[in-house]
Amino acid sequence: MNVEFIEQKLNEIFKELEKEVMSVLMDESLDKKQTNLHMKPLTSTKQILTNALDSIKMVDKLGKEALDN
Repeated sequence: MNVEFIEQKLNEIFKELEKEVMSVLMDESLDKKQTNLHMKPLTSTKQILTNALDSIKMVDKLGKEALDN
């Protein structure tokens, strides 16, 4: 499994999410409630992807350890 490639692609997605976050934060037409409503899916998406990457790394590490034994 090419974990580095997966991590690179997820980092590209994170950069796009950051752009979306900044556009929401800079939108002065949104009040605090609307801003929070727009931010929740972005925050959740980032957390899900971060957890997925951590899981992929753990599975890869365990797989390598199993091959070494």
